[in-house]
Amino acid sequence: MLTVNAYGATSSTEPLAPMTIQRRDVGSHDLLIEIKYAGICHSDIHQVRGDMRGGTYPFVPGHEITGIVTEIGSAVAKHAVGDRVGVGCMVNSCRECSSCRAGKEQFCAKRVFTYLGSDVDGSITQGGYSTHIVVNEDFVLSIPEGINLDEAAPLLCAGITGYSPLNRFGAGPGKHVAVAGLGGIGHVAVKLAHAMGAEVSVLSQSLKKQEDGLRLGADHYYATSDADVFRELAGTFDLIVNTVSADIDVRSYLSSLAPEGVLANVGVSLKPVSLRLVQLITGGQAIAGSLIGGIAETQHMLDFCAEHEVGAEIEVIPADKINEAYDRVLASDVRYRFVIDIASLH
Repeated sequence: MLTVNAYGATSSTEPLAPMTIQRRDVGSHDLLIEIKYAGICHSDIHQVRGDMRGGTYPFVPGHEITGIVTEIGSAVAKHAVGDRVGVGCMVNSCRECSSCRAGKEQFCAKRVFTYLGSDVDGSITQGGYSTHIVVNEDFVLSIPEGINLDEAAPLLCAGITGYSPLNRFGAGPGKHVAVAGLGGIGHVAVKLAHAMGAEVSVLSQSLKKQEDGLRLGADHYYATSDADVFRELAGTFDLIVNTVSADIDVRSYLSSLAPEGVLANVGVSLKPVSLRLVQLITGGQAIAGSLIGGIAETQHMLDFCAEHEVGAEIEVIPADKINEAYDRVLASDVRYRFVIDIASLH
């Protein structure tokens, strides 16, 4: 067992604090990774503050992890000591179900989350706000040259969350794609859709981030608070990737889809929505959901990002600024992703 420094949650009401945790021994198919950077995802905050699935305190969040391999197991074939690597939202799955066989481990009923999951030794998995992590080689991604490790960290969750629906629903030349919300996921989705060759629009509550949106690759930017916008956009989009976690007017968004267009949702809102099915039927449209991506698709995303020089827009912080960063995320005071410099934990 290896004792490592970390920053974690002791309860749903107390600030995160320094702590030490145990990492399991390196097995034959495992890698020991010295973590360099860890992104702060909104879901980390929800989990720390008790808004999501039940957890056991204390625990260490973080599932946007990049670092360097420092030790490998005897049977490891996919990585070597010194490799630049990443770890996302999952560290294991059953490997046997139809989802796993299809390379869609995110849908496996026995998937193991990077933190608050059940590790192979029976312990609770702990996340990336720590100096080291031990992960099975099959769930470790290669970070290509051409992407800085700090800018790559958010791609392991925010990046694949935006990429997967764009990939699945055919974003590319001749397609008009809208990204609803220009936040941690949305800003990467805009970059990706632009790199794929699509015509890109941003749908945001206001024009506050319009300059950013156009700089990141959007061709158009619309304020959804303008009562005339959805009338103007009727029948426009082949695909809308909705990254907004708050409630949206689903019927208005559907009205802006072209025939056979898709509203793909990655933002989580727990409030039920109301719509008339005839609105879907008459245009042959669809509402879909998307959950991160499988390991193979995530690697494909990273390779695509390296080829097209796509990285997250980040603000790097030391570990002692994590609590401040959490408050700023909740206040929408970040452009566009906080990344922890794990060197500050040593």
